[in-house]
Amino acid sequence: MSHELFSLEGRVALVTGASRGIGAAIARALARAGADVAAHGNVNSADATCEQIRSAGRETVALVADMADPAAPDRLVHQTVAALGRLDIVVNNAGIIRRAPAVDVSDADWDAVVSVNLHGVFRLCRAAGRHLLAAGQGGRIINIASLLSFQGGLNVAAYAASKSAVAGLTKELSNEWAAHGINVNAIAPGYLRTDNTAALQRDEMRNRQILERVPAGRWGEPSDLDGAVIFLASRASDYITGHVLAVDGGWLAR
Repeated sequence: MSHELFSLEGRVALVTGASRGIGAAIARALARAGADVAAHGNVNSADATCEQIRSAGRETVALVADMADPAAPDRLVHQTVAALGRLDIVVNNAGIIRRAPAVDVSDADWDAVVSVNLHGVFRLCRAAGRHLLAAGQGGRIINIASLLSFQGGLNVAAYAASKSAVAGLTKELSNEWAAHGINVNAIAPGYLRTDNTAALQRDEMRNRQILERVPAGRWGEPSDLDGAVIFLASRASDYITGHVLAVDGGWLAR
């Protein structure tokens, strides 16, 4: 019974930003749990991720779209259903970051971050919600939030604003759709080894400060999210919605 609770057999997932890092790890984890997966890449194709999904014995398709394009989310939902036959799980992972003191943030950088991290997330939630409501079989939407959904951070004003908004959006949509069997949750990763944190990893002082603050005593790896995403995508989380789950090595408890 416990295995069945976490099984994603017969399910189809769409993961954005799946060409590398967190998104690629999430796509692989969902495939290992039994889901067929549409793997999206913003500029770089997710072909390598798709090969790993096929190696897990699952069906897959590589999709390319700019998440700042207002038309992209509807197109991704339609392409996923056309290629894999249905859609049950959406993971809103694609995101960008721009680092600068707030007084130096340009309008262009602000707009770029908010366009992908918030507008793109909402539009894909909306597109997925329309499809799942019409299908009438429930579903799962998992947004990738951040520790900065809880904290302010430093030199990342647009990123912090967008990720705080993602947490609020997750809760609002959960209120609207829970009665229809559509669970909307978010995962807030801690400091993981990804392209977005490369600058912090290279900065000797910041790297040391982060490691001193994390109770687990190490940077997280993208694979540290595997259990959380499978849990929120599966029947094991049937009565959980509107929750922002921190996977942070204990950072927020410090």
